[in-house]
Amino acid sequence: MTSIYIAEDQEMLNSALSAILNLEDDFTVIGNATDGQTALKEIVSLKPDVAILDIEMPQMTGLEVANELRLTKQDLKIVILTTFARKTYFELAVAAQVNAYLLKDGPTDKLVDSIHKILDGQTIYDSNLVSTILTAVKNPLTPQELKIMKEFSQGKSTQEIADSVFLSNGTVRNYISSILSKTGTHSRIEALNVAKKNGWIE
Repeated sequence: MTSIYIAEDQEMLNSALSAILNLEDDFTVIGNATDGQTALKEIVSLKPDVAILDIEMPQMTGLEVANELRLTKQDLKIVILTTFARKTYFELAVAAQVNAYLLKDGPTDKLVDSIHKILDGQTIYDSNLVSTILTAVKNPLTPQELKIMKEFSQGKSTQEIADSVFLSNGTVRNYISSILSKTGTHSRIEALNVAKKNGWIE
């Protein structure tokens, strides 16, 4: 059973998210907050598997909470919900190593699917958010993701990449999924084009 904590300052949305996620057989919501400071304190105490954080809350923003959770090495997945396609927010989300960056008004089944994916090791950035602000941001890819990208730029298969970088096939697949998500693309070729256009790889 996956334990989830929700921090959302709109009480109606907070309650709605709790009700929806509790309907899933493998999810249980163990706590809620409407401000960032309470959320941080309770997440550290309750130790959920997943924290869903609204980007703008009283006392501390969701990104400030996420950054503090990473600095104190809390072992959990972090989902940021936002209505804002802002460059600075995106850069801060990347810096805080959030596992998912999603639009607040997106369909709930997408949120459920994204939680399952991040638990499986993937990184999910909403393609609508990414495509809006990607050209204005610095490289969101990690050194390991860039290494994987350079491998598949040579036309290598997933298994060939795995053999080359001494990782499992599944781990390489997760890296590739993360690359596609962060670049807002649906194929390796599209991802390469975005990376080359922005000067992230030669």
